[in-house]
Amino acid sequence: MNTIVNDLELRLAGRLKLEREARRWSIGELAERSGVSKAMISKMERGEVSPTAALLGRISAAYGLTLSTLFSRAEHRSEMLALAASQEQWVDPETGFIRTAVSPPHAPIIEIVRGSLPPGARIEYPANSYTFIEQQILVLTGVLSFADGSKSYDLRPGDCLALGPPIERAFENKGKKACEYLVVVARKA
Repeated sequence: MNTIVNDLELRLAGRLKLEREARRWSIGELAERSGVSKAMISKMERGEVSPTAALLGRISAAYGLTLSTLFSRAEHRSEMLALAASQEQWVDPETGFIRTAVSPPHAPIIEIVRGSLPPGARIEYPANSYTFIEQQILVLTGVLSFADGSKSYDLRPGDCLALGPPIERAFENKGKKACEYLVVVARKA
């Protein structure tokens, strides 16, 4: 079992519980809505395990939040400037994916997240994790194999893909080097 060691992950654990309690849901109800087991939800809320990006995607979708919004709420940052040295990072314990919150948290409409996907890593997200947002993906280095429902793209540096209506999606790095990319998220009004 992984033990949560950094402050962001502790705040994320607390946020997961706070979001559930704010909806007056039991752990069982969240499990039913998200497809994540009650035992795993309980462990995540107590900070006993580091949740994967895929699990967080399913839980945030059940809450009706984007993954980015869930992280923003956990980060509690209030500055209007996000210096590189202060940008919080989260590491997916399953894939090694690194998520960096690039945008200042008070950018009300647009959020920029930098992703670093290690070689051989794949992360799948359910369609409902895209319900409340518009997204574009800009590849910086490496090749990102992106599954957009039944469509597949191999995105190279400089390639930018705008995502359409919510559908199941997957990020994958089939290469031998890390793939770096930006995700620009615009919240729907």
